[in-house]
Amino acid sequence: MATDSTTQTPMILVDGSSYLYRAFHAIPPMHTSDGHPTNATRGVISMIRSLIKTYPNSPMVIIFDAKGKTFRDDIYSEYKAHRPPMPDDLRPQIEPIHRVVEAMGLPLVIIDGVEADDVIGTIAKQVGEQGREVVVSTGDKDMAQLVTDKVTLVNTMNNTVMDIQGVKDKFGIPPELIIDYLALMGDKVDNIPGVPGVGEKTALALLQGLGSIKDIYTRLDEIADLGFRGSKTMKQKMEDNKEMAELSYTLATIKCDVELPFDPQELKNGEADLKKPYVNGSPSWSSKPGCLT
Repeated sequence: MATDSTTQTPMILVDGSSYLYRAFHAIPPMHTSDGHPTNATRGVISMIRSLIKTYPNSPMVIIFDAKGKTFRDDIYSEYKAHRPPMPDDLRPQIEPIHRVVEAMGLPLVIIDGVEADDVIGTIAKQVGEQGREVVVSTGDKDMAQLVTDKVTLVNTMNNTVMDIQGVKDKFGIPPELIIDYLALMGDKVDNIPGVPGVGEKTALALLQGLGSIKDIYTRLDEIADLGFRGSKTMKQKMEDNKEMAELSYTLATIKCDVELPFDPQELKNGEADLKKPYVNGSPSWSSKPGCLT
C-alpha cells in the first residue's frame, strides 16, 4: 500500500552552498597539523548534525552548486561578476565536505548548469505538490520566493522558521512578490541590476500599492499617487528601464523545472559508512564522488 504523503515526515533540503560560506565566516580559522583548513568543514557538518537531531526521521538532502557557469551567465554575462573569488582556505574544504556528507549516508545532489537554489526549488515544488511538507535550510533571502503552505524555510544560524506569514512579517509582502521585490531593487551580491533609483522602500511602496511588476507596468499612471519620495518621477524611470526590470526578474527567479535524474520522493537517508573515516582533514578513501549528477 502506498504511503500517504500527507502523513510523512517533512523532507529537509539543505542549501550546502549557503552553509559553506556561513560556516567559513562564522568560525575562526582552523587547520590540521599538516596545514589543511577545517573551519568550514566543522561548521557545515555541525549544522547538518543539528538538523538531523531536530528532524531525526526525515530524509535529508544536501545540495551544492556545481562548478562552472549556469544558464544565468548565458542570459547576462555580468551576473555575479563583482563577487570576489572563493577564499583560498575555503576551496580545499569543499571536496572533503562532499565526502563526509556521503559517508554520513545523506543524498548529495550537484547538477551542472544550474545553481543549488534551482535544484532546491525544483525538488521543493515537486515534493510539495505531492502533499509532503518540505523544510529548506538556508540563510539565503532569495529562497523566500519558494515558501508555500507546504514549504518553509529554517535558518540554522539563528533557529528561525519562516512560513508564509513569516515572509510577510519580514519583507512586508507575500512570497509570490519576492521575485518582483528582488527584481526592482536589484542585488549587489549577485550583480542583478534592478531598476535605477529603486531601493527597498520604493520597491515595497510599488508592490504594496500596485501589485507585481506586471501589474505596475499596466498601472504606471497611478505611481505618482502613491506618495512615496520620488513617486512623481518614478513612472519615467520604470518606462526607461523596462527591459532591465524584465531581465532582473528572470535572473532573480529560482528555476523550479530543472530536469532531475531521480524521483525526489525516492531520496532517502542511507546508513553511515564507518569505513570511510575522515583523517587529518582529508578523505582517506579515493573513490569518485557519488553525487547525483
